[in-house]
Amino acid sequence: MNLSSGQTSSQNQILALPPLENGDRLTPAEFERRYAAMPNLKKAELIEGVVYMAAALRFRSHGRPHALLMAWLTDYWLATPGTELGDNPTVRLDGNNSLQPDAILLIDHALGGQSSLSQDDYIEGAPELVIEVAASSAANDLHDKKRAYARNGVQEYIVWQVLETRIDWFILQGENYVNLVPDDGIFRSQIFPGLWLAVEALLAENMTQVLEVLQIGLRSSEHQKFLDQLNSTAKENLKYT
Repeated sequence: MNLSSGQTSSQNQILALPPLENGDRLTPAEFERRYAAMPNLKKAELIEGVVYMAAALRFRSHGRPHALLMAWLTDYWLATPGTELGDNPTVRLDGNNSLQPDAILLIDHALGGQSSLSQDDYIEGAPELVIEVAASSAANDLHDKKRAYARNGVQEYIVWQVLETRIDWFILQGENYVNLVPDDGIFRSQIFPGLWLAVEALLAENMTQVLEVLQIGLRSSEHQKFLDQLNSTAKENLKYT
């Protein structure tokens, strides 16, 4: 095949790939090939085998809530060695779902976590906690995507429905999610001890109170026990390296 001046065969191959389009039905491998060939595309997901591409994200309904959640999660992550925090990572969930959640918190696979990193640096399997910022309850985050997360074993799932001023924290029981009930206005994670969320404070964007409540959780005996468990597993792993 004749190549134009300065053009490589790999560049020609990329140019020949069809672009991603909303509603395309693709395998995860084909989805990732086309996504990689569109470097200016910031977010696309394969949900139950169907391509969904996000519209431009607004500040008050997405950007700021996302930042507030990351501030809360970052404090927990820094205080809890053995956990990993991700912002918009691609998650290869299963053969029909390659998702890009707004945030994930997971336990290191070497310390008993249920997901792992592939050789090409993608998350494979179900992170323990997934968080999505949704405009409203009509968003896919509470429908097909929620079912995919439950089916694949994501243990906890948080959805902030910004326009409805509502945060749902789901926990997996069997094959379905049930709502976690806040205790005195505070959500307490069942998978990540000490991860406490003052839900009304977050909805009011009162981050001082949000982080104060989190610090109480981080000083709890439950969080210390979790740290001891992670540390013990890490020491056991060192014996076999």
